Amino acid sequence: MSGIADIIEKMVREYFATQGDNITDCSLYEVVLHEVERPLLEQTLYAVKNNKAKAARILGINRNTLHKKLSEHGL
Repeated sequence: MSGIADIIEKMVREYFATQGDNITDCSLYEVVLHEVERPLLEQTLYAVKNNKAKAARILGINRNTLHKKLSEHGL
């Protein structure tokens, strides 16, 4: 497992451990993706000095998709 996967696994394990019998339907999949996506976008943009075309290429997504994701995260 990679370092990122280890961190996410630990976070999800801790989430379930703290919820106990109170686990509810919360779209956990979407919550985790949303939480991971923001720092991924932020740090990629920082690394390429806010060059959105380059960031989109590095991320392997379309530039329009990048703009949509940035908007969704208020970036």
